[in-house]
Amino acid sequence: MTTPDLPADTSPATAASPPPVPAPPSWAWRRSALILAGAAQLITISALNGADPIAVTWSSLLLAIAPALLAAAAAFAPAPVSRLAAAAGVLALIAAIAGGTGSVGVFFVPALAALAVSGVKLWREQPRPRGGRNHR
Repeated sequence: MTTPDLPADTSPATAASPPPVPAPPSWAWRRSALILAGAAQLITISALNGADPIAVTWSSLLLAIAPALLAAAAAFAPAPVSRLAAAAGVLALIAAIAGGTGSVGVFFVPALAALAVSGVKLWREQPRPRGGRNHR
């Protein structure tokens, strides 16, 4: 039994493919903000349900619910939504940490810093309007 000869250049590695698109500079910061916010959120949920639970206040509930969701929206949503989610996440974290959650709020400081830096980088990544006219 014989097999037909195949052309040598049909392997997928030799097929022409477009070059990969590099990730934006803010991607690493958005991803780290998501990981840090998720970890701190799990600590907050554990503190609310632990043997010596923290007080259930608006700030502790905000830290138990919002940070990872807002960081995920900042990480994976389209650019305009990511900018708004990063700004909302920074404001929510500042309000909840200042709201008096005690020692649990300290765990959100790294997530706050990463989300703030990613928000600044997202705003700098905005595409500039093109064209020869100045709109006033």
